Amino acid sequence: MCAGVRNGTVQAQARMQSSIAISTDKIHWLLVNASPDIRTQINTLHHYLQPARGLRDTGISAVLLADSQIDHTTGLLILRESKQPLELYCTDSVYEDLTTGFPVLNMLSHYCGVNRHILALDGSALSIPKLEHLRVTPVPLHSKAPPYSPHRYNPSEGDNVGFWFEDTQSGGKLFYAPGLGEIEAHLRPYFENADCVLVDGTCWTDDEMSRRQVGHKLAREMGHLPQSGEGGMIEWLANFPDTRKILIHINNTNPILDENSKERGELTAAGIEVSFDGMLLEL
Repeated sequence: MCAGVRNGTVQAQARMQSSIAISTDKIHWLLVNASPDIRTQINTLHHYLQPARGLRDTGISAVLLADSQIDHTTGLLILRESKQPLELYCTDSVYEDLTTGFPVLNMLSHYCGVNRHILALDGSALSIPKLEHLRVTPVPLHSKAPPYSPHRYNPSEGDNVGFWFEDTQSGGKLFYAPGLGEIEAHLRPYFENADCVLVDGTCWTDDEMSRRQVGHKLAREMGHLPQSGEGGMIEWLANFPDTRKILIHINNTNPILDENSKERGELTAAGIEVSFDGMLLEL
């Protein structure tokens, strides 16, 4: 897939790793997952994320983590020169991983430092300073902790979460779940009531890694529900015709990235979109 993009034989857009940023005033932003590509992402959207009000200014008011995976946390190191400690929101499980198996928070203590805020998993919503009118509810998900996690093979609640975002002024509602290994009963109301869902688009088939000869793990073993097949993401999303549906966190093995593929055509026919770098949503 990547070789085809480089030599022009595959019609696809190159993509950076998955992060999103949310704002209610287009001045103060909540970064949700800090990808290894965060420097380029900030530069690409500098008119939003770099207001340049002073030396080393940033529009990022806080960082929210869905898990402790490398592709969602390595970017924290890029933010190390912040003038103020990073305001970081994560679960206890994620905090444990990021201070043991992948100790990026320990590293940051030698730079800007971190003000860590606990994400409760009791169904309560939280407000984040400077993000006026935004309410965030963490939603526990069945997925996988990363290989370096102390509880990789002993899952705990909080290893992976999705987020229910609500703008209390506009009424806009978004459900974000970049890692989703299983459809659980408690998720249905979020899909039903969201204006838009941004959900796990990692693999098309469960055995995609072996099909592409780049690995042996199944998608479900890595904590990702495949799109196709019985019980897959396409089948699940068909239950919500009034919700805008967008796949995010897409692996470079996934044929949906090829805009001319039959798999992409199947998604389009099902009313499902594929996210891309710089995608802007207003709810």
